[in-house]
Amino acid sequence: MRDARRARQSGGSTLSKGAKGIVENTRRQAEEKLAVVKEMVLSKDKQLAEVLADLVEAKEQLARLEAPNCANPKEAARYFIFLFNQNPHFKKQSVAVIMHSSTAEVSPRDLSSLMLGEFAVITEKILDHSNGDLAIDSYHRYKEDVQIAKDMGLDAYRISISWPRILPGGTIREGVNQDGIEYYNNLINELLANGIEPYVTIFHLDIPQALQDAYGGFLSSQIVEDFQDFADFLFSQFGDRVKYWITINEPWTFSRYSYAVGKFSPGRCSDWQGLGCTGGDSGREPYAVTHNQLLAHAAIVNLYRKKYQKFQKGKIGIVLVSYWFEPYNEKDENRKAKDRALDFMLGWLMEPLTFGKYPESMRIRVGNRLPEFSKEESDMVKGSFDFLGVNYYGALYASNKPNSSSFSYETDSDVDTTGKRNWKPIGEQGRNSSIIYIYPKGLGELLRHIKEKYNDPLIYITENGLDEARDDSLAISEAIKDGMRKEYIHDHLCCLREAILKDSVSVKGYFIWSLMDNFEWASGYSVQFGLNYVDFKDKLLRRYPKHSALWFKSILEKKIQEPQSKISDQ
Repeated sequence: MRDARRARQSGGSTLSKGAKGIVENTRRQAEEKLAVVKEMVLSKDKQLAEVLADLVEAKEQLARLEAPNCANPKEAARYFIFLFNQNPHFKKQSVAVIMHSSTAEVSPRDLSSLMLGEFAVITEKILDHSNGDLAIDSYHRYKEDVQIAKDMGLDAYRISISWPRILPGGTIREGVNQDGIEYYNNLINELLANGIEPYVTIFHLDIPQALQDAYGGFLSSQIVEDFQDFADFLFSQFGDRVKYWITINEPWTFSRYSYAVGKFSPGRCSDWQGLGCTGGDSGREPYAVTHNQLLAHAAIVNLYRKKYQKFQKGKIGIVLVSYWFEPYNEKDENRKAKDRALDFMLGWLMEPLTFGKYPESMRIRVGNRLPEFSKEESDMVKGSFDFLGVNYYGALYASNKPNSSSFSYETDSDVDTTGKRNWKPIGEQGRNSSIIYIYPKGLGELLRHIKEKYNDPLIYITENGLDEARDDSLAISEAIKDGMRKEYIHDHLCCLREAILKDSVSVKGYFIWSLMDNFEWASGYSVQFGLNYVDFKDKLLRRYPKHSALWFKSILEKKIQEPQSKISDQ
């Protein structure tokens, strides 16, 4: 099945005559051994284990030869060496694993001031009815987690600073939590002491409840001043050591999931959608929230550049998330739908950040429900980043679907998206109910799209990862076997390498989501993204490296050498 998926996604590989022979011969040998295994299973042959081992080796050899979405297998075999050793724009310094910190590091005493905390407790919208009170307890175990990162060979690490932990009342005048300051100082110092560069996010979905109650949080332009004051305080406290700042992580996710469909805190959407929200207007609020996020982001960047950047010598950017979209079929209306899908997700942010205005397709369809930038605001938003973070997980099909009456961000684009076409998925799913359809080719396509349409910005891949369903019935020795995640990372790195080498996209680093299994927002603990397994049944929350972690570590330690290719150059 995976070989078939690879062939569909890559459109086939360009193989030399000799390479085709090797691939065909390997496939034939694997099929022959599989037939032998079936016979031995029936007869309970004692040689079964040995033959199974040979079969696994044959399949792995075949996978190496048919590396997906790369120009040819000989080049694919060298992509790790290229990424980490040869590309002057892709330094090892920027290889990292993200730690989800905005809830995982909230101590119980801080939780009452966190909007997500009230959402999790009051609305019970968390899938497994859990909460982030403790999560993986990195609040107390940060030294252990930093050591795990160091032992893996990482030298960069994404963290998020929790606004309500620093300012429980939302503003400096309401008081500063010195315990929060001490914690982040300790964490940043611990990272640097172990040769790990902190990449720090200022806002990652966690608004102080006080500001949400006072004026609706990001629904109001009042948030801009309070957010700027919070960022100013962070720059003054940590900017002597933090050299990479991210203003906001995934503005689209916050706007859509919190204000269009009500899945994330504060759970707002239009009543007519029947999603059980706490009130809201899905046709207006997502646009207002995104607009205010952009203004807040630009204000912070302007502040940093004028007040701190010259002597702190840091860089500041923003992180955006996007699927890649493919047209459902080759009809012209569906090709245009694919472009609109990108506009309503990525372009919603990138168009203002690059050109100071929203995409034309949005202005036409949303009309006066879409806020407008003043000339001063447009000039401030335009170009307000030193680097762009891109979070990519998978792809969807897009088809034209005219919307005649309802007003909602969900329908305004006149696009229907789906992961399947004629019952066949665009790519494998991480788990049965996953919204991630694995499509490594889409990463390269997305990067090319950004390069061509948005003036070739400097990019970090700030999230890329795969979910799996949590299964507490498995022994730890089984739970750490995550071959699909290893393959997912492998394939995306391969496509990333190709985009850098062939299309000269300006990518400087790659981050995996995530270092640990964790509390995953509305999914709670029901899904796992971690390279390291966390035993939530154990009061000590012990961590265990999964197979993907050991494999990734071996790459960073340069234990995987460039293979001697047997494929002909002819």
